[in-house]
Amino acid sequence: MKNQAALNGQRLNDRHALLTGAGGGIGAAVAAAYLKEGARCSVVDLSSMASDEVLALQERFAGRVHYIAADITNSADIGRMLTQATEHFGPVHILFNNAAIFDMAPLLESDEAMYDKLFSVNVKGAFFVMQKVLQHMVTQKTQGAIINMASQAGRRGEALVSHYCATKAAIISYTQSAALAMAPHHIRVNGIAPGVISTPMWKNVDALFAKYENLPLGEKKKQVGKAVPLGHMGDPKDVAGAAVFLASGEASYITGQTLNVDGGNVMS
Repeated sequence: MKNQAALNGQRLNDRHALLTGAGGGIGAAVAAAYLKEGARCSVVDLSSMASDEVLALQERFAGRVHYIAADITNSADIGRMLTQATEHFGPVHILFNNAAIFDMAPLLESDEAMYDKLFSVNVKGAFFVMQKVLQHMVTQKTQGAIINMASQAGRRGEALVSHYCATKAAIISYTQSAALAMAPHHIRVNGIAPGVISTPMWKNVDALFAKYENLPLGEKKKQVGKAVPLGHMGDPKDVAGAAVFLASGEASYITGQTLNVDGGNVMS
């Protein structure tokens, strides 16, 4: 039956996926891919109103998309998010743990406020979302799948991006620790480390590099695309394909891994 479902393009049929940071970009692309594979999706983002991308998904996949506004730096919000998701669609089978922010500055200029902001969302928030969902899965005896979003930045340091790199390295480490802790419960925990992906966030990233490297706007984006071994930046759909695979039964013997989706930037 599992193989037949895969052949029919329904690898996640009747599974409930909870996705954070899914109002646009990679998160929305993964939600769309999960929905195409038959999942029901609780889509979470910070905004009080669903984005145009989420509204389009709600229209296209009527009855299978539920939007929840939540701040993952707030423990009460995390609990409310999970309660609302389970009340609407039942037990969670998949977590796409994606919410994160980006900032950068020269190492000698980076201040405590930037450190606190990045670690609050990218590490503390991501960890406690994962923990809360894992507690739920263990209680429900769900053989679930967690996908944590890391980055190629978590594989190596960068002079201007020290805090962000460190937050994503922490996600890779937490993924390994959680995979070992959850193996007895038959819950798989994996990560994805995207390279340079063309999303709306890159406008902000490019502007910061322009500021600190004295480049024209748009130049850094061109440079990083050309530097990828495959010759171009990735698309959110490239990450979505990996996210579907890791959530599906096809990855049933894979845990504790962080998959590079980066066009060959990092070979590990």
